Amino acid sequence: MPEFTSRRGLLFGSAAIGAGALVTGCTSNESKDEPAANDQPAADDKPGKPVTIGFAGPQADHGWLNAINDNAKNRAKKYSDVTLEITEGSNDTAAQIGQIETLINKKVDVLVILPADGKALTQVGLKAMRAGIPVVNLDRIFNSPQAYRCWIGGDNYGMGLNAGHYIGEKLKDKSDARVIELAGLDNLELTQQRTKGFDDALKNYPNIKKVARQAAEFTVESGQAKMAQLLQAQSKFDAVWNHDDDQGVGALRAIEQAGRDDFLMVGGAGALSAFQAIKQDNGVLKATVLYPPTMAASAIDLARALGQGKGVGGLAEFEIPASLTLYSAVVDKGNVDQYMPTGFK
Repeated sequence: MPEFTSRRGLLFGSAAIGAGALVTGCTSNESKDEPAANDQPAADDKPGKPVTIGFAGPQADHGWLNAINDNAKNRAKKYSDVTLEITEGSNDTAAQIGQIETLINKKVDVLVILPADGKALTQVGLKAMRAGIPVVNLDRIFNSPQAYRCWIGGDNYGMGLNAGHYIGEKLKDKSDARVIELAGLDNLELTQQRTKGFDDALKNYPNIKKVARQAAEFTVESGQAKMAQLLQAQSKFDAVWNHDDDQGVGALRAIEQAGRDDFLMVGGAGALSAFQAIKQDNGVLKATVLYPPTMAASAIDLARALGQGKGVGGLAEFEIPASLTLYSAVVDKGNVDQYMPTGFK
């Protein structure tokens, strides 16, 4: 994987701007009685106290999950003071619980956990916290905030919202515009959140109507099959939002086989193949909304800061935040080169 941008830029770009604005506002008065910002040391690239981080995630059976593991491993290698204990990964909740309990018994300093099922693994998160091991809960959230010290993850609602606004702006001048949606697994809350965000965004564009929706399964095969069904049922539409770039490979295959190019497509997540297609700009795929796997690299940063008892650069707080929701940026031809290094295979 390529080198990532600086830790501060990756994690807290917008937060740092906000904090900076706050500090400027507070210090505009020249009174010497104003309290100074705290001098809590912030985690940086310089070696510090050695930290052993346990990392436990589900089985990497999807391009995005593979990228999660790669991001965590490569970020840990950046720090000479970090030892990463990584489990094999399993979608079986009992197996993943056993792997996490092994890390607890090894007395790692911090745990980073992406649970296969947040509800089912809440108790083992609580067990770690009660053992004095802070937990960074990655993406799929535990049922109780007592089961983690910090949560970091993507914004599923924001993905749908930004996809809807992008499509809305492209079609705002077209009367009776029609859009369709290729969703993910409907039994997952994340899919429901993405759809809600998309629907809420479209409410701002009364000229646009969503005329069809199909749920796929985040696989190439399901994406192709469900997109083929949509194409057959809808002879005319102006845009499609596909929730996931992996299933989008199959969707694009179905579109090509049908010989259709009379609409635009927006993807989701940030796969390298999607970035490359957007850059080439010779097909229907014009943009994708991010669900960045770099969150795993950021989770390692947070775990290291926790293990060293340090704060976060760019913020005035003594402690790291309790939660961080990453922004679902829209990547199109205008900015794809910037995001290309983060694309997952």
